[in-house]
Amino acid sequence: MENQGWRCRKLVLVPCPFQGHINPMLQLGTILHSKGFSITVAHAQFNSPQTSKHPDFIFQSLPDGISSKPDIPRDFLAFMSSLNLNCRAPLQEFLSQMIGKQEQQDELPCIIYDALMYFAEAVSSHLKLPSIILQTCSVTTMLTYFAYPRLQEEGYIPPQDSNSTELVPGLHLLRFKDLPSNTFDDLDPTLQLLAILSNIGSSSAIVWNSMDCLEQSSLAQYQQQFRVPNLSIGPMHKIASASSSSLLEEDSSCISWLNKQGHNSVIYVSFGSIASMDAKDLTEMAWGLANSKQPFLDCGRKRLIVKWAPQQEVLAHGAVGGFWSHCGWNSTIESISEGVPMICRPCFGDQKVNTRYISHVWRNGFELENDLERGKIERAIKRLMVEKEGEEMRQKAAELKEKTEVSIKKGGSSYNSFE
Repeated sequence: MENQGWRCRKLVLVPCPFQGHINPMLQLGTILHSKGFSITVAHAQFNSPQTSKHPDFIFQSLPDGISSKPDIPRDFLAFMSSLNLNCRAPLQEFLSQMIGKQEQQDELPCIIYDALMYFAEAVSSHLKLPSIILQTCSVTTMLTYFAYPRLQEEGYIPPQDSNSTELVPGLHLLRFKDLPSNTFDDLDPTLQLLAILSNIGSSSAIVWNSMDCLEQSSLAQYQQQFRVPNLSIGPMHKIASASSSSLLEEDSSCISWLNKQGHNSVIYVSFGSIASMDAKDLTEMAWGLANSKQPFLDCGRKRLIVKWAPQQEVLAHGAVGGFWSHCGWNSTIESISEGVPMICRPCFGDQKVNTRYISHVWRNGFELENDLERGKIERAIKRLMVEKEGEEMRQKAAELKEKTEVSIKKGGSSYNSFE
């Protein structure tokens, strides 16, 4: 990186406008602000963050040309392409104005951008500003994506059966059904994006919301491919202050309800902000939960349904003994950090990779596969919440929680990487 003598105290963060990406970026901003940095968030107009929740930050909206809500995951690649095309000029204009107001070179900003907002690297390189990448998924997921060109060249993808349980050559423990892509009908857009993401340009480091205790081997592999420092500093939500970055209003009434429940008795169910479920599956899930006789977070003495829960606070509550999740990376990290074992029901993308690692590497949960049926759901909940196998997963989850706590303490791997 040029000008390594700079001591940048001004940071411009460029988040990707989805909940699972905004959370870690604003958490990182909160941590860095506590260390004396000035934080400006340059964000797309689509899914704008709630500025009132971060009064110490400066927010700059970037016109993005998005006129309607995309259908995720079907329209994801086209949406990201449009976003990167439309936001480049507004960001460059904003940064140029910002630079023009600086009196000294050491006051120039450093750009920290979500890897999917790759236009920010092109702008920072053009303006000769330092930049750092934030990856918001697991390291293992990115390694899986970067294996696609090899797998295509060797004839393994597109697979004959995308639901195959056969192991993928060269990818530890992953089956073809665990690959992040939902469809292999047209790989070209995916491969084009991967080619862009594999060129980090002038960026001087890659930051991960992960921990060495979870992904040491994957981090070592990634470091071999990208020679800049790869810094795992997670779980960031445990380091950042309690300010929320939720795009939806959180209903904290569930906490008083949890206070009345027994220790480890409640199963918390949430599938994130994007994943959806059809009416049949929702009905089977409701009956399976009811028939399990376990309290879950309906109206009633033993059950509670809220539109959107303060998830970090819920998972940290002593009454919560299990988490039925889509297994997005934020949810996975938050559950691991609190020692809560998981039932995994991935929908798309990195959720499938995370699920495989939860069930077969970290062993703090298991996957609920194939069609949802109330009897199967009831058995799965009892397996996690009351049976011996669930207790073993709870013990694994407790061990991971302890390792996580060590990693963020002074001298721990995440602490050292952040410093």
